[in-house]
Amino acid sequence: MKLRGLYAITDSTLLEGKLLPYVEAALEGGVTLLQYRDKSGDDTRRLREAEALRELCERYKTRLIINDDAELAARLNVGVHLGQTDGPLSPTRALLGSGAVIGSTCHAQLELAEQAVKEGASYVAFGRFFNSSTKPGAPSCSLGLLDEARRTLHLPICAIGGITLGNAAPLVAHGADLLAVVHGLFGADSTAEVTRRARAFNELFKS
Repeated sequence: MKLRGLYAITDSTLLEGKLLPYVEAALEGGVTLLQYRDKSGDDTRRLREAEALRELCERYKTRLIINDDAELAARLNVGVHLGQTDGPLSPTRALLGSGAVIGSTCHAQLELAEQAVKEGASYVAFGRFFNSSTKPGAPSCSLGLLDEARRTLHLPICAIGGITLGNAAPLVAHGADLLAVVHGLFGADSTAEVTRRARAFNELFKS
């Protein structure tokens, strides 16, 4: 399974009232992974939205990932992304099976990534690389960390945190397989602009 390209992440505040049209616009431009990220406690709405997103992803042959909720991921038979506070990855791998995409947040620490690899992660995520409104307090990462990760880890590497079309190219040049983008993709004033940005992010992987 080749995980390379744009990794779109939803934001419930940013996409309020326009989640599906904006996500479809991104998928139209090409998305490798789509993460549904909703920190609210409204389980009914989260299930409804996640089901609608799964349907869209199936149509565009994109893999859906649920943020921090392995049970919802298991219910929908999709992937999951786990933070460091979500406990060990192994039980989730057992729950979701060998074919599921499971990602792990590794902040700016190679040791966390090595541990995640041992526990069966499909990809590891490092960040933040730039100032991020989604995770303002996260420790910052350097391009050197990407170089080191590329040398030592044999699975896809995801970069996250404040990524825009203006600053993304060096991350790809230093070994990022996936660019996880929230505002840099969805903070647009039209669906056409979301599609344009998605295409432009994917172009960075071709050069």
